[in-house]
Amino acid sequence: MELPLDYQTLRVIWWALIGVLLIGFAIMDGFDMGVATLLPFVAKTDEERRAVINTISATWEGNQVWFILGGGAIFAAWPFVYAVSFSGFYLAMFVVLMSMILRPVGFKYRSKRPGKAWRRNWDWALFIGGFVPTLVFGVAIGNVLSGAPFRLDSDLRITYEGGLLGLFTPFTVLCGLTSVAMVVLQGATWLGLKLERGEVHKRAMTYGFVAGIALIVLFAFGFMFLKFGNLGYQLTGDVAASGVSNPRRAEVVPAAGAWLTNYATYPWMWIAPIVGFAGPVLALIGLKLKSEALAFGGSSLGIFGIIGSVGASMFPIILPSTLDANSSLLVWTASSSHMTLFVMLLVTVVLLPMVLAYTAWVYKVLFGRVGIQNIRTNPDMY
Repeated sequence: MELPLDYQTLRVIWWALIGVLLIGFAIMDGFDMGVATLLPFVAKTDEERRAVINTISATWEGNQVWFILGGGAIFAAWPFVYAVSFSGFYLAMFVVLMSMILRPVGFKYRSKRPGKAWRRNWDWALFIGGFVPTLVFGVAIGNVLSGAPFRLDSDLRITYEGGLLGLFTPFTVLCGLTSVAMVVLQGATWLGLKLERGEVHKRAMTYGFVAGIALIVLFAFGFMFLKFGNLGYQLTGDVAASGVSNPRRAEVVPAAGAWLTNYATYPWMWIAPIVGFAGPVLALIGLKLKSEALAFGGSSLGIFGIIGSVGASMFPIILPSTLDANSSLLVWTASSSHMTLFVMLLVTVVLLPMVLAYTAWVYKVLFGRVGIQNIRTNPDMY
């Protein structure tokens, strides 16, 4: 059966769609995790902390959809990537999931008892649920850029030789801190939109300004690492973009600085890092001008550019191997079958607009600022 879209085109589409889902997760659930990370610092009293929590209480569960969609899409569209990353990074994923479990429990149980110690402990649990996943996700991206210690044998069986502590190197920690700064900025600008103006609002804007500056500096250091550090892989020789999915059929070699070669070959790709720098700058301008919408929009734009820069730098490589470069996973060699990608695309074309429309409707209905008075008069709030 001849399909309307060729295999190569579908592979590129699904590479881009995974990026869209990751960006959607970082923007939508990013401000949830950013708010949780800021909670113990921007709010001093119990009422202030309840106000901060209730800026995300109505929508945080829906934002988890992006996380589930991303994981499901990787499983279905890129099975080799799923197998290597979810098994090799198993302990890191366990840490992420355990810390994320603290969020729903914290939201539900924090206000069940009036004790100060009880509520303070849950506040720090919510902080862990925001900070730890953000840091680990950034470290994971750093490991994607620097390569993972796995190999595939002739039967495509995976051998992974790394450990949890091995994931943390100077470069990957830099990526983790960049992720934290990015999410804290997103959370601070969201608090600017959702909190009534007052002391907590001012503190959030201050933390957001610091996070924005840190993000610009850390992102710049990351680019310097890519240019001057011993990082990068490149595809050598020709590989059939519409060929069978078998990672062993491509030749990949380590090459310092190779992650920046795409920008010379395809100058339009510079849009991603330019937006990655311009977004936080716009956010800082918005914070300075007390324009919360500009600040949040700039922060979201920065997330788009930063994550987009990773994809633009690595294409067509998805996950390089440090043990055997020829086991590296590529867009052309690690996807599901032609028919699978096509059927999934049809489902996505139908369902993704529904998710977007419903999400937009929910935010329209539930949008509004939260203040101390709301906490005092509404017993249903967390």
